[in-house]
Amino acid sequence: MEFTKTYTAKDEHIDVQQIMDGLYYPFYMEYCRHDYIREVLGFDFEAEAHNGIYMVLSGYNIQFLRSLKKGDEFTVTCTLYADPDGLPRLHFKQSILLNGKVMTRAVFTGTCINAKGGRPYLPDVIKPLIENAPKLEKEAK
Repeated sequence: MEFTKTYTAKDEHIDVQQIMDGLYYPFYMEYCRHDYIREVLGFDFEAEAHNGIYMVLSGYNIQFLRSLKKGDEFTVTCTLYADPDGLPRLHFKQSILLNGKVMTRAVFTGTCINAKGGRPYLPDVIKPLIENAPKLEKEAK
């Protein structure tokens, strides 16, 4: 299921070239991803942190295809994928679209860790939510 949110490029995110600084694209993706995790998956970051469960990023790959400009209203997408190797990881494919054109695309990978340490894992509250998620395709090497 693709989840979407709409945002407007903020003036303070625009650089001297009059385009959005590359630093901010992942932030807008994070806003959308966190809303997806909270609204769709039902994982409340604050409540789970109090329970000793931290959801963290373990990596991401991002491609910048086109630039956003001051005032652009754009859509950010987020789709959940399961790990192809069955590892305790969540993968989120995300795009930033302007007028139907892909401006930026990325895959963010995350997992959960216990606040007291230990190996990455997916808590029982998350496991049923990803049972039917498509598996992320492995990249050819």
